[in-house]
Amino acid sequence: MIYILPLLSVFAGYVISLFLKPSSSTVFQLLLSFSGAYLLSVTVFELLPEVYSSGSSEIGIFIMLGLLLQIILEFVSKGVEHGHMHHNDDTGTFPVLLLVSLSLHALLEGFPINHSGHLLHGVVIHKIPVAAILSVFLIRSKISKIKVVLFLTIFGLMTPLGSWLHKNFEVLNPYSVYINAMVIGIFLHVSTTILFESAKNHTFNASKLAIVILGILLAYFI
Repeated sequence: MIYILPLLSVFAGYVISLFLKPSSSTVFQLLLSFSGAYLLSVTVFELLPEVYSSGSSEIGIFIMLGLLLQIILEFVSKGVEHGHMHHNDDTGTFPVLLLVSLSLHALLEGFPINHSGHLLHGVVIHKIPVAAILSVFLIRSKISKIKVVLFLTIFGLMTPLGSWLHKNFEVLNPYSVYINAMVIGIFLHVSTTILFESAKNHTFNASKLAIVILGILLAYFI
């Protein structure tokens, strides 16, 4: 499931993009808010206590490094990780830098999910709206369907690859707590941005508030 679900979530996002307009669909925006709330909650409830239990005094530094890394990556991705896409359409060229940026993000988020089913669910839920937004951009950019499939497949494989590397390369074990701390920084930035940017005028309505509370409760009790 660790290797299959992230890939399936990208495929689900592509299918959603064919039937919904992510930028204007209320259902899509609520899904995005739910994913942000769930991902943030799992990060706070599980990942944070785990990395701080290591006793390292440098955990906070790596959390902030992860946050800064995500900000840098978003200079290239233009915010697709949190449900926005600001690239110009109709370019007709394969977006290599975008793929590199999203692949690094996805690769890192795969490292900690070996040890947390809840985090796996959070990543999967998060990937669905991200893949939908990304699919819309790729289709509008006028690149061939084969290149769209290639892009989404590589992106979908990066998270399973991160999990596989973490599981099979023991040389990474001494650094896993620091990698996980960087992932926490990435998740904190992405999830909080989702919560505050996915609503018009940055305000909460009753539906969004309810779905955010639901995401928090599910992350806590499941």
